[in-house]
Amino acid sequence: MAKKGSKVERREVNSSQPYEVKYLAEKLGVSSQAITGAKRATGSNDRAEIEKYIKNKKK
Repeated sequence: MAKKGSKVERREVNSSQPYEVKYLAEKLGVSSQAITGAKRATGSNDRAEIEKYIKNKKK
């Protein structure tokens, strides 16, 4: 881990970083568009809330 510079926020999904969206999409087995939609629906960038929303949608 870096000792200098800004702290990397791991609890949030940054839409301007395509690899973060892609990673979460692959992890949950959905498309990148589904991740973006979940972010809009929840109104949050929090990774846990997005995962919870998508898992509830799959039921």
